[in-house]
Amino acid sequence: MAKQKIEMIPIGVFHSHQVHPYEAGRQPDEHHSEGCIELSPGHNFEQALIGLEGCERIWVLFTFHHNQHWNPMVLPPRGSDIKLGVFATRSPYRPNPVGMSCVKILRIEKLKIFVEGADLLDGSPVLDIKPYVAYADSFPGVEPQWLHGTPRYEVSFSQEVLEQLEWIEAQNVSQLRGFLQHQLEYEPTNSKKKRVKQDGPEFVIAYRTWRARFIIINNEVKVLNIFSGYSDQDLHQTEDPYLDKNIHRAFKKLFPNRAT
Repeated sequence: MAKQKIEMIPIGVFHSHQVHPYEAGRQPDEHHSEGCIELSPGHNFEQALIGLEGCERIWVLFTFHHNQHWNPMVLPPRGSDIKLGVFATRSPYRPNPVGMSCVKILRIEKLKIFVEGADLLDGSPVLDIKPYVAYADSFPGVEPQWLHGTPRYEVSFSQEVLEQLEWIEAQNVSQLRGFLQHQLEYEPTNSKKKRVKQDGPEFVIAYRTWRARFIIINNEVKVLNIFSGYSDQDLHQTEDPYLDKNIHRAFKKLFPNRAT
């Protein structure tokens, strides 16, 4: 049977502060940033949106625009350390790079749909939008076998971390808090799946040029402090490929003598 080529034209694009693949969550949840679906003008999409304001959640079909290849076997983001067939997972490395995400609508302004809880990356082409219908879309307790028995950790922040996050977010670094939440609630010490390393009884996880130190007590992950991924020597060098050294210099002055 000959393969049939299917061509689709995106109806819009998704905008958010989640730019890099490691910033997006494994699935939509409350830890992810707000975003905006901007529909293309000139296609009568204004009429297509009529009634959507009465929907609390929608399914967004989109493409994984960063991916140029697919893998028949992938390592699930949590639950299993054994590779599985891609069709048994939600991996973005698929034969056809189509993703789906259930997000909450915040408001609609003309051709812009503002949402929260999105795990899409900035610039994702949007293929379609469908309303979430609970009686047809929800099957409580049904999940893949490889997720069975995966413990979920309660993630908490020390008072110091809360102060640090507030300051960092004021510098337009908006994704760190959500990153820590969704990276640490499942398998927080799994170095095969995330940028984490052990340092004595504690652990350090990396986000861009930032680092966070945490400990595990029973079923709780407590984030102790955040520190710069730059050494003092790094910050004395003029090269600034990520254009954020001034933020780190100010952070070190405001929060001195933190563990590195």
